[in-house]
Amino acid sequence: MLLIGRLLVGLLLLVLGRRLYWLFVAGMGFLYGLELAPRLLPEQSETMIVIVALVMALVGALVAVVATKVVLGIIGFVAGGGIALLLLGNLGIDRVVALAIYLIAGVIGAVLLLVLFDWTLIVLSSLAGASLIVMSVERLLQVPPIAGTVLVLVLAAVGALIQAGLWRRRRLSP
Repeated sequence: MLLIGRLLVGLLLLVLGRRLYWLFVAGMGFLYGLELAPRLLPEQSETMIVIVALVMALVGALVAVVATKVVLGIIGFVAGGGIALLLLGNLGIDRVVALAIYLIAGVIGAVLLLVLFDWTLIVLSSLAGASLIVMSVERLLQVPPIAGTVLVLVLAAVGALIQAGLWRRRRLSP
């Protein structure tokens, strides 16, 4: 069930993250919920972990609709930092360096999302979706870490192209 949830949310973020901004925020809440729930609630069932992740997703989506600019900054920060750590996590980086990378990437993500909303949302949602998909597949197929990172980048590029194409068509249509 957890695998199907990750794959579904990952696929939706990969191809529709920009179009459905609240979905991107909810997806980031879901992703962080999946990562945090096992740490905060050790020895809980997979169902409980999914429920916690879904609650975080719903709270994120609700806040996104109510307080857009604040949420944009927060989500840009969380997504930028989280994606940087996902991409660099396989390199065995020291915790202090990882925290610095998270903070720097987070600030960059927040600024980019606020200034270049559409393009940043396309890139970050594609990366987040690709990361979710690859995290799920890595565990099943035992993909080597470097191959997983390359797969994230390839999937993200495909997702970004799809989203940019959908966005362009929508902007050009009367």
